[in-house]
Amino acid sequence: MKLLCCNRYILLLILLYSAAFGAINDKSAIVYYGEKISYPMVGIHDYIIVEPTHTNTATHGFKVYKDKMYAYVSIGEIDKEVKAFSKVKKEWIVGHNKAWNSPVLDLTNPEYKEFLFKDIIQPQMKRGFKNFFFDTLDSYQLVCKTKEQRAKSEAALVDIINTFHTRYPDSKLIINRGFEIIDKVYKSVNAVLFESYYHGLAGKDLSYQKVSKQDRAWLDTHIKKIQQYKLDLICVDYLPLEELNSKEAQDTISKITQKGMIPYLATKDLTVYGKSAKNPIKREILTLIDESQHDRIFLSAHQHGALPLEYQGFIQKLYDVNKHKLPSMEAMQQYGGVIIWLTKEYKDPDALIDWILKLQKYNIKVVLAGSLPFPIDDSLNKLSLKANDDSDTIGRGKVLHKDAMLGYEIEPSLNDNESFIDITKGKRLFSLINAHGIQTTYAALMPWGGFALRNAFMQEFNDDNLWVINPFKFFKKALHLPTIIVPDVTTQNGKRILFSHVDGDGIMNRVEWDPKLFSGDTIYSDVLKKYTLPISVSIIGAEVDDNGLYPKIAPKLQKIVKRMYKLPNVEPATHTFTHPFFWNKIHNDDLDPKYRLKPKGYHFSLENETKGMLDEINVKYLPKNKYPKAKTIFWSGDCAPTEMVLDYVYKQNLLNINGGDTYITNAHPWLSYVAPLGIERGEYYQIYTGAQNENIYTNEWLGPYWGFKKVIQTFKHTETPRRLKPIDIYYHLYSGSKRASLNALHYVYDWAIKQDVNPMFTSKYIPKVMDYYTVSLAQENRHYLIAGMQDLKTLRLENTQEYVDMNTSDNLLGYKRVQNHTYIHLGTKKEANISLSEQTNNKNGYLVSTNAAVTKSQFTDNGFGMELKSYLPLKLELRIPKNCRYSFSNPASSITKNGDVITFSYKQKREVDFNVICK
Repeated sequence: MKLLCCNRYILLLILLYSAAFGAINDKSAIVYYGEKISYPMVGIHDYIIVEPTHTNTATHGFKVYKDKMYAYVSIGEIDKEVKAFSKVKKEWIVGHNKAWNSPVLDLTNPEYKEFLFKDIIQPQMKRGFKNFFFDTLDSYQLVCKTKEQRAKSEAALVDIINTFHTRYPDSKLIINRGFEIIDKVYKSVNAVLFESYYHGLAGKDLSYQKVSKQDRAWLDTHIKKIQQYKLDLICVDYLPLEELNSKEAQDTISKITQKGMIPYLATKDLTVYGKSAKNPIKREILTLIDESQHDRIFLSAHQHGALPLEYQGFIQKLYDVNKHKLPSMEAMQQYGGVIIWLTKEYKDPDALIDWILKLQKYNIKVVLAGSLPFPIDDSLNKLSLKANDDSDTIGRGKVLHKDAMLGYEIEPSLNDNESFIDITKGKRLFSLINAHGIQTTYAALMPWGGFALRNAFMQEFNDDNLWVINPFKFFKKALHLPTIIVPDVTTQNGKRILFSHVDGDGIMNRVEWDPKLFSGDTIYSDVLKKYTLPISVSIIGAEVDDNGLYPKIAPKLQKIVKRMYKLPNVEPATHTFTHPFFWNKIHNDDLDPKYRLKPKGYHFSLENETKGMLDEINVKYLPKNKYPKAKTIFWSGDCAPTEMVLDYVYKQNLLNINGGDTYITNAHPWLSYVAPLGIERGEYYQIYTGAQNENIYTNEWLGPYWGFKKVIQTFKHTETPRRLKPIDIYYHLYSGSKRASLNALHYVYDWAIKQDVNPMFTSKYIPKVMDYYTVSLAQENRHYLIAGMQDLKTLRLENTQEYVDMNTSDNLLGYKRVQNHTYIHLGTKKEANISLSEQTNNKNGYLVSTNAAVTKSQFTDNGFGMELKSYLPLKLELRIPKNCRYSFSNPASSITKNGDVITFSYKQKREVDFNVICK
């Protein structure tokens, strides 16, 4: 692709871009030594310094942000808790740092130098770290008494730093201070960090104190030299937790930034997410649950509470109060709010009330969902609640207050069977007064957040769970959640995502109208060959393997598999080897045969079920040059893998999907029938499907066998009034065994290809959801920085009064307004800067939508161009102003115009390049 360029406006655009984004475009840094990193909290930063032993490198977040992450390494000292400490020789220890109780090591010893590289640095590189932060560079000053000793240690330190750069030229390095040696190592480092410019630590207890002007003046002499070398300078200052959000903290950040340095303010233990030049939107919402009776996957808090948060760009973080004590205020700094979703009283109600009140000091709001987690007594007064005098009164109440948020899917019940509380402060959303004059408030917005209880929250009706209160509005208002630009997994390049995946069950089922055929035959001939959409097909090893359940017909089944996988529109995957029915029954890497299929002589292991199956598929069933390769697991049975199972899968770099029960239909048009995007276990996510499979729509394959046609109702209900899900045509191979079920597949596919969709393989959808949970956002007025958009390339803007300014935004392809939303299409980079305005201001045009993937794009000051590739006959909409002209690699079959928007349609062509040039 070649695009004509004109550079006379480049400088002006750079100036406009810098002015538009202000501080959000400044470099920022974070030093976080805690465990379980919140990637939405760290991802926007340019430098992310972490303690590697606390960092799980198998997580998706680490893989997305690893180029910006720096592993902490102590050079001059060693922590006795470090795994490699047992290899430290006595002669290397030359002293002790009493403040940290750590041995000081002899930098001049060649053996120690090799130990440092071999046993400290290289193991972290093998784990996935690429960049490093060298600390304790000046510890030699604690033990060196003469100039000669210091000179010798400094020379050794220089050698270590320069050797690192020589051995690992592609790695980046930050050093802590090293002022005395900077002249000899500046070419080997990328940034210098130092501590305590305005606020520092002092004394044995490391108490907080302000830095004197004299100490700051001494630092200034070194700062000036480092800045002459054009190295980034990271200045870490320390403040108590309660002061991190103060005006003084903000003033300190401004002053450090104005001096040309990167600020970072934190508490002294560096396990709190501190403040820098730009700071993330807190997307995570802590949800307190109790898993003592049921696993989290079955809890209403997850099944019903996650989706309304996800749609608005937030992330539910489940927290089991049965296993853990209430989090500290330090641990709460990453959360944008708290939902307490408990079905019984908390074990220590007074502690819970005090915890809620402490959160208010940090402006973290709380929602009580469904029921009160504490007894109705005078302790409620602390929360501006009061207990009614007569809680046993039964009767029908009269409405005193009913906010427009109530009556979302069903009207609230007026039966006042549990008159229990009222409020002394706040805003009533729903309250009743009974015949005895007792007033009860069931929903309210409070100074500390809000609550919606019993008949004002959700109601069960004919085994369905219906929302009484609008969860989108209620959670947003009660938690004071900001309206943000939303990472959106339903849409790509302005069109709804379409993918299809097939569980391998029943490939060997005989076809009812021709017993000579297997269901795999008909799926191959009547579906996979007929519809050239990308379809991901899995197999169950025990059903097709020579040593499996059907050895006599295994060769025939294997031929079917090979024919399927030879098709260019078919992606291979595994539905495991023995189809485990209950994943939580796996113990010591073994599963009792009663919980799985039972091929003779088979030895169960996670490897055999997952990676081993995928390896076998890639070697035995795929053509040598076939891509994509098999890398995805379609969960079987209860579709509830444990943290242990997910840990294995993520460490093998495999993808996973299945689970979630999205089967909203005309008969059950309720939000509770739409599942969240996935569920977190530990630091891993199980990714849910976009819709349920035909087994549910056919009453667990008891009939009617045409029931899968109803999935179209699901697709429609998850499109309006909100696009909640992509279109996911999900079924089993046994659907090819009956005429009615096969016809249902034709009906669904025929409908789907007529929709305004962007088709892709399942393995392209899964990473988008994984990105959703790790995307990091920062906002300044109407400007956004979005980091971590590795595979997820769509943002959604809910405010229809705002437009995207293509002239001052970066990494954008264009946008499309659909109903009440604006879908923004991003380019190939992981980060984007988005500027919004009150009117359109895009002089050179942009991509409105396409059903293709954009494989390459280029934007200049006088035009743009793209390369497109689609699985359907290509269609694209471009906004092309009158001052622009366009050219295409292949002429379109038809061209229609609607003002500046031109639609190009092709009858057959699926790959096209185009350029737009503007005067």
